[in-house]
Amino acid sequence: MATQQRPLSPHLQIYAKQITSTMSILHRMTGIVNALGVLVLAWWLVALASGGEAYAQFIAVAGSLPGQVALFGFAATLVYHLLNGVRHLVWDMGLGFEIPQVYRSGYTVIALAVVFTGLLWYAGLSVGGAA
Repeated sequence: MATQQRPLSPHLQIYAKQITSTMSILHRMTGIVNALGVLVLAWWLVALASGGEAYAQFIAVAGSLPGQVALFGFAATLVYHLLNGVRHLVWDMGLGFEIPQVYRSGYTVIALAVVFTGLLWYAGLSVGGAA
């Protein structure tokens, strides 16, 4: 029996990147990062409840450069995931499905995520620096 040559499905590399697919993937990834970030939040709460020495250890890790980068990344994923979730809620109401609106809302989410993350981080540094 001869083997039939069947067409293969197009590989993902031939598709042009679209904001809709990119934001969908990012939404899923930020959800995973946020779930892992809850473990850090739990560590902070347990350290806070455990006393000064445990809390000092947490602050030492969180205050280091890698800790600050991780906290900034966690803040960015929280903000992005929240804003993109609101975008999805608007879609659930049946609004914003026209292609120009989809692209506009996508770029708006990205821009607001950058701005809000920066403001959140700046506010946190202002409060932390004042203490």
